[in-house]
Amino acid sequence: MEMRRLLISDSLAPACAQILRSAGIEVTESPGLSPEDLRSCIPDYDGLIVRSATKVTSDVLTAGTRLKVVGRAGTGVDNVDVDAATKNGIIVMNTPTGNSISAAELTCGLLLSLSRQIPQAASSMKQGRWDRKKYMGSELHGKTLGILGLGRIGKEVAIRMQSFQMKTIGYDPIIPPEVTAEFGVQQFPLEEIWRQCDYITVHTPLLPSTTGLIDDAAFSKCRRGVQVINCARGGIIDEAALLRALESGQCGGAGLDVFTEEPPRDRALIDHPLVISLPHLGASTHEAQNRCGEEIALQIVDLVKERALVGAVSIWGCPEPPFT
Repeated sequence: MEMRRLLISDSLAPACAQILRSAGIEVTESPGLSPEDLRSCIPDYDGLIVRSATKVTSDVLTAGTRLKVVGRAGTGVDNVDVDAATKNGIIVMNTPTGNSISAAELTCGLLLSLSRQIPQAASSMKQGRWDRKKYMGSELHGKTLGILGLGRIGKEVAIRMQSFQMKTIGYDPIIPPEVTAEFGVQQFPLEEIWRQCDYITVHTPLLPSTTGLIDDAAFSKCRRGVQVINCARGGIIDEAALLRALESGQCGGAGLDVFTEEPPRDRALIDHPLVISLPHLGASTHEAQNRCGEEIALQIVDLVKERALVGAVSIWGCPEPPFT
């Protein structure tokens, strides 16, 4: 595969461009391009690397007449029209392992923060208050954590939270129960998950089958006061249903790193006192950014040199990554 020129349209670790240039590829780094500017310049490039800010739409892919590869330096590819790429013969690849540890650690941090209301208590201290009685928390010890999506991130969350003596159960339609049993997660059908959990965390891609996975019907079957965490993709938890569950007391708290609209204009969830909200920080560690940038560059170099094809989600004509 000939790869003369490649565009990086989001901010990435310097190692990404260095690896590509060392392989003889001309690299242009232009983070923050408008959709119009991206469509205008993409015909000049054989490859494109993005994170989550750039939206690789059907229009961009059609305009990229030389485009052979779109690399996503991260796990999800919902900002890339994978179906359109497949139809245009463009390979889409991601880095499925690059940010797993960072996302798992953030999930665990939100679990702890929810159980002890850490951000709220810290904020009250900065406001000069001493609200010991107001912020009565709960132990994670002995509680049940439901993990929806038992791929790399879900597995890492389970292993870490087991050290708090939490019972970890879960659901994944792809990974066999005997595999998840090896890392301490017993699988159940979703209908049996809801009623068992004190906490639920989601680690699936955003697909038609996972959009609104936790909705009004799911909340109605949960234990009263269940707490939920989403460090995956906005929309997996139905935001309107979550707000209703919080207001009724059916949901006792939520930790949200992702939203359907980013940044969100509707602040109803962000401003809710039982919600801990973050600005999509799951992969925002130095280690994850370096790892993702290096991995996507090495994957493209391996493809160009015909050594290997790693992380491809569109080459076989499958527009959806697996539920892992």
